[in-house]
Amino acid sequence: MAENEMSAAPDAAEPKATGYSWYVLSVLVVVYILNFIDRQILSILAVDIKADLGLSDGDMGFLGGAAFAVFYALFGIPLGRLADNWNRVKLLSIGLSLWSVMTALSGFAYNQITLTLARMGVGVGEATASPTAYSLISDYFPKKQRATALAIYSSGLYLGGGVSLFIGASISEAWNGTYPAGGPLGLVGWQAAFLAVGIPGLLLALWVASLREPARGAMDGVPTHDSATPFREFGKDLTMIVPPLTLYGAWQRGPMALAINIGFAIAVSAFAWWMIELTANEAQWMAVALGYYAVFSWACTLRARDTATFRLIWGTPAFICTTLGYGLVSLAAYALAFWSAPYAEIVLGLPKQELAFILGANGAVSGFIGVIIGGRIADALRAKNPAGRVLMIIFGVVAPIVPIWIGYTTENSALFYSMNFLAGMFGATALGAAAATTQDLVLPRMRGTATAAFFLGTTLVGLSFGPYMVGQISDLAGTMVDGQPVGDLRTGILSLIGVAPIALALLLYAYRAVPRAEATIVERAAAG
Repeated sequence: MAENEMSAAPDAAEPKATGYSWYVLSVLVVVYILNFIDRQILSILAVDIKADLGLSDGDMGFLGGAAFAVFYALFGIPLGRLADNWNRVKLLSIGLSLWSVMTALSGFAYNQITLTLARMGVGVGEATASPTAYSLISDYFPKKQRATALAIYSSGLYLGGGVSLFIGASISEAWNGTYPAGGPLGLVGWQAAFLAVGIPGLLLALWVASLREPARGAMDGVPTHDSATPFREFGKDLTMIVPPLTLYGAWQRGPMALAINIGFAIAVSAFAWWMIELTANEAQWMAVALGYYAVFSWACTLRARDTATFRLIWGTPAFICTTLGYGLVSLAAYALAFWSAPYAEIVLGLPKQELAFILGANGAVSGFIGVIIGGRIADALRAKNPAGRVLMIIFGVVAPIVPIWIGYTTENSALFYSMNFLAGMFGATALGAAAATTQDLVLPRMRGTATAAFFLGTTLVGLSFGPYMVGQISDLAGTMVDGQPVGDLRTGILSLIGVAPIALALLLYAYRAVPRAEATIVERAAAG
């Protein structure tokens, strides 16, 4: 009897998720749904925007990718650090208000520049969402439930992305039907859609502000206090990523650091110039160059200021390979999410309202099923094998290949919808596993920063290049019809299969490296 009681004691003392934990998670899911409605509504409106503003497939790929992704990723760095040092509930409610306002302002865009500026603002605001949410979830749920909780949160990605198609098509067509020559203020359907989805976010921000801030690190038995000077740290972090403040930050670390910083800036600028010459897309490669230079500056500064965090993130090959491997999964996922609707409308000639409803439902259901099942299986695999979750990420790389090939070579609309469903579901299984793996490779005080680093992979690798790559290859493979360029979206989308071998190689390395990396976290942090 005593022996049984003693063996049960550790379980009794183990922290557990409460009813309020699940309530907070449900609110965060709603926030993430709106996050992706505001982010992905551009997809169903792409054909109308392209026609009204006179843009190419490459231009639309930039607006759907790097214009948002670079600023989302870069501001995720200091905002992730702020989430580690300040009240996460307040930070999320402020960020939600900002991205909702910028989404509404997208409705007043009248050329590529103004729409680009609005998309940048949406990116900055949405950069608060996942660092705060991941950190909150990690403090409301114990480690054994963390992948499941993060997977449930991540379901908002697919629900929001799916709903955005239906909402965007419905509002746009209803507006254009009511005001064929343009409505109040001269707004057309796609502009009205941006306004309609942006404004409700301000009300949701008030709901978020009512949540309780949990004790940081308590679930892991490592209580951690917030910084006494969070905004001073935030200001310092801004000097890591905002040129030319980055030069000042490098100069503070010494002449060699400044020389290395300038050298990298020259190298990445030269690469951007070369790519601009090849593709004639200045906006894409200027944004990418800015993003990668800023990340380099941040990593160098982090190494000097917080060596322990640098070692557990940038100095851990398991973390880097997991992040980049999943980043390539997200490259294909973001590209399909953005281009599947324009592809169905242009290549297959399907009606906008029909394809929006079916693809939207497809994306919501397939993504929700995939991410939840993937999270549960990943947790089960993790219980048997420290690197078990990586197997789920590998599945997310390999399984979508056949559905993508079949779906985007058929002329049959039912087969296209079915294969798109399978590709989305299989790809979604990787997200919870990848997120939980990276969270497990750092200390509690580093989780917001680790989330920001993880999302650098999903954005600067996945979102920055996925939609753009498809659009650019479509332009290159296209033909001239009646003197006008017509893209080849089929070839552009099928090119996504080419990234699978690279992702597979990265994840196979991560599978071997994760167990040792997780087992030596405290030791390596102390050494830093």
